[in-house]
Amino acid sequence: MTEEIVKKIIESVGEDPSREGLLGTPGRVARAWGHLMQGYAQDPGEILGKAIFSEDCDQMVIVRNIEVYSMCEHHMLPFFGKCHIGYIARGRVYGVSKLARLVDCFSRRLQLQERLTRQVAESLMGPIAAEGVGVVIEAQHLCMMMRGVSKQNSVMVTSSMLGSFRGEPAARAEFLRLIGNRKE
Repeated sequence: MTEEIVKKIIESVGEDPSREGLLGTPGRVARAWGHLMQGYAQDPGEILGKAIFSEDCDQMVIVRNIEVYSMCEHHMLPFFGKCHIGYIARGRVYGVSKLARLVDCFSRRLQLQERLTRQVAESLMGPIAAEGVGVVIEAQHLCMMMRGVSKQNSVMVTSSMLGSFRGEPAARAEFLRLIGNRKE
């Protein structure tokens, strides 16, 4: 987004972009949007490929509560929440920080939560030939909170389960229990 576009938006809502409080706004907004949309310039394969390690591990690995900030593609308003990732390793594991970077890569785009959840899961499955992958995202959408139905307490939950997380109820149940979404 360019400063000129931001100036036009400011004018279109009836404001004066030359007003003292708005003088630097076009530049700040353009820089902010560059940050918010940086995921388009990132390659998920490169992010993960730099941190795959051989390890004698065939257990479930989980990272909970990865912060998610994204922009709804329908209204271009933020949605935010937490992402929980689990996978069952087969002798290869990911560096833990790369899981958070992968979430950022896909969330720093115009998105749907459903697509974001699926993209993260699918990207994790192949590079280490995981036995299974589970991704759950819980998020609040400002398009539901600030406009339209104005439901401030609504939380959308999406999941993508692949491999043993999809086909084996016990693996799925263990993952959901460990991320705190199901009590046994």
